[in-house]
Amino acid sequence: MPEDLVTHAGAPDVEDEVAHIMRRPDIIVIREPDMEGDGSFDPRTLIAAIEVVSRSNPDNDWVGKMRDYPLLGVPVYAVFDPRTGTGAVLSEIHSTTDGPRYATRKDFVYGEDVAIAEWTISTDSLPRYP
Repeated sequence: MPEDLVTHAGAPDVEDEVAHIMRRPDIIVIREPDMEGDGSFDPRTLIAAIEVVSRSNPDNDWVGKMRDYPLLGVPVYAVFDPRTGTGAVLSEIHSTTDGPRYATRKDFVYGEDVAIAEWTISTDSLPRYP
């Protein structure tokens, strides 16, 4: 990754106070200077949000966050689902009658190389839930 970009996991959240939406992605890609300051990160500074689908609440990632991340202005959303060994990368936010949504969805299966923003990662060794 370029020197000024970092991957980050955990707190703080990303939040749009005007829209009253707060989320905590599993992993974010962000420029290091955009991490400065106190409180939540501005979601419009994220390069990408990455989620690993939980076994107990898959709709949180496949429905709720798929709806909220384009509303927050997160340009790329990648979902990895260890339950099924599949995932998707969503990008290109566009306006719809139901609000902003991702226009492009690229599905993948574990074992394929996956493009997320400007990077390609291998999914060969990603773990699956038993």
